[in-house]
Amino acid sequence: MTTRANELTALVTGATAGLGAEFARQLAESGHHLVLVARDEERLKAKAEVLERDFSISVEVLPADLTTDVGVSAVEDRLRDAARPVDVLVNNAGIGLLKAFEKNELAEEVRHLRLHVQTPMELCHAALEVMLARGKGRIINVASVAAFANRGTYSAAKAWQVTFSRWANLAYAASGVQITAVCPGFTHTEFHDRMGMDKSVAPRFLWLTAERVVREGLADNIRGKAVSIPTRRYKVVSFFARILPAKLTSGPPRRPLVP
Repeated sequence: MTTRANELTALVTGATAGLGAEFARQLAESGHHLVLVARDEERLKAKAEVLERDFSISVEVLPADLTTDVGVSAVEDRLRDAARPVDVLVNNAGIGLLKAFEKNELAEEVRHLRLHVQTPMELCHAALEVMLARGKGRIINVASVAAFANRGTYSAAKAWQVTFSRWANLAYAASGVQITAVCPGFTHTEFHDRMGMDKSVAPRFLWLTAERVVREGLADNIRGKAVSIPTRRYKVVSFFARILPAKLTSGPPRRPLVP
């Protein structure tokens, strides 16, 4: 199937599982053609086949490791292709680190920072070149309510995404480009499983479904909101996280490190 000029195309990173897969599904359901980005080409092809069959849209697969210059460049090139414009960019790809900062290898922390900060920045920059020239476009950066707390480098990286999205939405809205940071809380996806996290640390009422997070995030982006916090309960959580002293939002006190 070929993409027609009057139809919309969305590019989703981290598209084979979790929130990325749900963004792809809901965008396909609303009629968007898709460019799916992830590392695993076989999973991408399998996902593309299902989406094309279920929603009668076209799906392009773009295998890329977004922690590498080569992988990011491939996606940048696709975003800069004005002959095949991307109308919606969803920066979703992400990883988590279970151990404390000082126990992680520095290379792991650098990869984590690259994927959550540098890569979304580079892809936003590439997408904006075409979106601003066309006078329209939408960008969603998948952040986290952790952005409003103080939980190591994950919070720090997600805080960058929120701050950038707030500024960019103000800067580019008048030019037709809407940019939103979607900030979910605990969500039932593969993300925590890949980390090896014990999900029982969070009470059941705090867990969200990917369907709701994405539905509310897409709606807020269409409305032009700079920050989307799904559900009332997490709006309350994020409010208190922002006003409480840092010592109350940074987790339990750490024991002194013994040389």
